[in-house]
Amino acid sequence: MFIQIVGVGKLKEKYLVQGIAEYSKRLAPYVKFQVIEVPDEKAPENMSDAELLQVQEREGERILSHIKPDAHVVALAIGGKLWSSEELAEHLDKLGTYGTSHVVFVIGGSVGLSPAVMSRAQSKLSFGRMTLPHQLMRLVLVEQIYRAVKINRGEPYHK
Repeated sequence: MFIQIVGVGKLKEKYLVQGIAEYSKRLAPYVKFQVIEVPDEKAPENMSDAELLQVQEREGERILSHIKPDAHVVALAIGGKLWSSEELAEHLDKLGTYGTSHVVFVIGGSVGLSPAVMSRAQSKLSFGRMTLPHQLMRLVLVEQIYRAVKINRGEPYHK
């Protein structure tokens, strides 16, 4: 299986970069894994609804340019479904079992995902009603993907 994360913005915090590198290394024996960063759109602090939509659309175009037509897209969104780690594992297992070998998780920037990206997504996943920084979310997601892979293989996960 090929799993990608497409996220808006470049990670600058060393601890996040190191954490993602560690889990990426742990995933390497099990799946092909890649993180793609797309540039965020510079935006004023107080935007009108029209400006917000413009920023989302520009970032959305960048995101969609990295998604192949055969990919199953999972958008991270506050309004998405709440999955347990086991449910994420089951979702990935079912996709692989029924012939989907390419899964893309999408994490928007500070203004969220564009309507075009949301409509491209076959699944919408929420990690809860709390808003987390999109940079931190990337690390949490990589860890959960690793956990899901370990669950599906019936292997122990460190506690």
